[in-house]
Amino acid sequence: MEELHGQHRPVLLSEAVDALAIKQDGFYLDGTFGRGGHTAEILKSLSEKGKVLAMDQDPLAIKTAEFKFANDSRFEIVRQNFENLEALVSSRGMSKQVDGILLDIGVSSPQLDDASRGFSFIKSGPLDMRMNPNVGESAAEWLAAVDEYDLTTVLMHFGEEKFARRIANAIVSARKETVINDTVQLAKIIEDAIPVKPKNKHPATRSFQAIRIHINRELDVLENALRASLKVLAVGGRLVVISFHSLEDRMVKRFFREMSRGPQIPKDIPVLAKDLEQPYKQIGRAIKPGKQEIEENPRSRSSVLRVIERVM
Repeated sequence: MEELHGQHRPVLLSEAVDALAIKQDGFYLDGTFGRGGHTAEILKSLSEKGKVLAMDQDPLAIKTAEFKFANDSRFEIVRQNFENLEALVSSRGMSKQVDGILLDIGVSSPQLDDASRGFSFIKSGPLDMRMNPNVGESAAEWLAAVDEYDLTTVLMHFGEEKFARRIANAIVSARKETVINDTVQLAKIIEDAIPVKPKNKHPATRSFQAIRIHINRELDVLENALRASLKVLAVGGRLVVISFHSLEDRMVKRFFREMSRGPQIPKDIPVLAKDLEQPYKQIGRAIKPGKQEIEENPRSRSSVLRVIERVM
């Protein structure tokens, strides 16, 4: 869900669509519509009988979808978090009939570039960070109440920030003096707390990532969505996941490995061959963007694409 120079630029676009192995009359789910780049490419490969069901919790994504695909009867979008995809697919009577699912994880470039959403530490804006601004507490509300230990834990686990304790202490100290409600304000507090500045990366990068992941329950959502996706796939259907940071990719890699190796049965227990059959298989190796894509869209550099297929 990437954008460059004001234009929506989906990461690993051709690779993702190729990985889905599109069937002309197939039924596909885009769990993270964003600005519709991947959906548009999938629709190009579908016949009039094909269909794309899309999901997104961002109100601007819904508006974009309604504008871009209003006249395409093959397309439908629902404003929901993609962790609810199993219930959505079931409500359409399509459980175990989905030919492919695409999940493009994380915050999108339009969200990053819109200062009013509170994701960016470069542009001043309200400290929100919610993917769905109508659900849950904002980053500002959470930071105003969280205790120092829990804040440290979030920064360590979700941001892998080695100066987590220093940063948490600085935030808790700062909020005693003033309300922390602006992105640049928070970024400055974080930057001042770090004794050794990272090279080629803003000092607040990891902390902002950690807070955003916590506010949106991103890893819980991903775990739920991965398991739900495999439940609704048709035989031969594929799940394609694009992740953008190591926490996500490790989760996807571990989950795909677990699901593709089948049941783990002790060697001394007699079993039938059919009991050892693997219902899923990984397709190829992890795919990363090429040099040209990274040059044209630097935000793609950390992306990783993985694929798993239901085979029985």
